[in-house]
Amino acid sequence: MNKLRTWYSGLQEREQRTVAIGAIGLAVLILVGGILLPLQSAVSSAVKRNDTKRADLAWMQAHAAEIRAAGEQPADTGEAPVVVVDRVGRAAGLASSLRGTQPEGTGVRVQLEAAPFDAMLSWVTTLDARYGLAVESITVDRAARPGVVNASISFAQPQR
Repeated sequence: MNKLRTWYSGLQEREQRTVAIGAIGLAVLILVGGILLPLQSAVSSAVKRNDTKRADLAWMQAHAAEIRAAGEQPADTGEAPVVVVDRVGRAAGLASSLRGTQPEGTGVRVQLEAAPFDAMLSWVTTLDARYGLAVESITVDRAARPGVVNASISFAQPQR
């Protein structure tokens, strides 16, 4: 620090003013560019996130009853589980793969042969989400062609 003071006092008065003004300008630049602008940006971003979360919360509160009602009870079509499984399987493109559909207690056991794996997963998901038929047990074996499987699936119907 002494070297800096010695250097500064060795300057002419005009040079000292220039260095002092430059130092003040540099300090202001560092304060504004290095501290205030990033701080303002962070605060603005936090306010925006908070507003978004408040809007999301308001939407969720306004639609809570509707969401609960839709999520609690699967569709009751009045059809037997065997009929639902067969109908939805055919709609999913598994008609040629369905080899057997048998009632099993309150659920259904299904045999699939050479079924496209993606179509089978979509079918199982639809049965669970829309009709409340959950997979009780499943056995899946790959077939000769890639992406094709043989499966035995037991669906259980929930108690109402």
